[in-house]
Amino acid sequence: MAIIAITQHLGTHGAELASLTAERLGYRLLTSEQLVAATSRKYDVPSSELAVVDERRSNFWTRFKTDTGRFVAFFRSVALNEMAQDRLVTIGRSVAQVLPDCGCGLRVRLTGTFSRRAAVVKEQEGCSTMALAEARVRDYDREVRARIQSLFNTDIDDPANYDLVLNVFGTRLAATAAVLELLAEEADRAVQPEDWRRMRNAALAAAIRAELIRHPKLANAPLKVQCSDGAAQVSGLGLVSPWNELVSELVRRVDGVKSVEVVNQNLPPDPWQTY
Repeated sequence: MAIIAITQHLGTHGAELASLTAERLGYRLLTSEQLVAATSRKYDVPSSELAVVDERRSNFWTRFKTDTGRFVAFFRSVALNEMAQDRLVTIGRSVAQVLPDCGCGLRVRLTGTFSRRAAVVKEQEGCSTMALAEARVRDYDREVRARIQSLFNTDIDDPANYDLVLNVFGTRLAATAAVLELLAEEADRAVQPEDWRRMRNAALAAAIRAELIRHPKLANAPLKVQCSDGAAQVSGLGLVSPWNELVSELVRRVDGVKSVEVVNQNLPPDPWQTY
């Protein structure tokens, strides 16, 4: 089993390719819209607000200063839970950045020449002129790249951040889907039990982070979460009574947690390993 996490430049037929690939493999298919809807239901946040994580929103930079950190934690929790169930093709602006580097799947980036992408956007979105379609593509690419850099500290256009970068205009979509099918089958043969163990640990840690950040008294606390086969450790500054009891209580509510250790640190944790 494997996970294929696809991100795309605008105008690269990502939805069609993801659907074809999932059909060939017999895998589940989840779009960014479906992941946002599932996150909305689980964490009781309006989909319109959660869309800042994986959809273009005009007020992104304002929202980033307030609620976006919470929304990222919620979205990551739901996405990783789905990934940990394997046999999944998922497509979205940030799903490849969510997939851990644990050997259980492929991070795929779809691209193509600017002119070909603009022509697709003109047709799909009904732009009246090619100039408007080109402006739409340029603005979208710029905004999404900046947003992913801020949310995940990752350059979405750096090929080194993916296992595979595909020019979708180089061949027919059906042939490209066949390539992804072969690569998924190869990943399935190569994956080891320890790889899936790391995947499940990452999913549980994300669920714990989301539960902690959901609590109003802990929403801004820089806490580090580590998991190993159901054993959870939460570390951070000031985790003494009554805060350690609160953290322990919240963590024990998360499905899959078998034990909890709360550690008070003298030094702040690495911010990129927290929420």
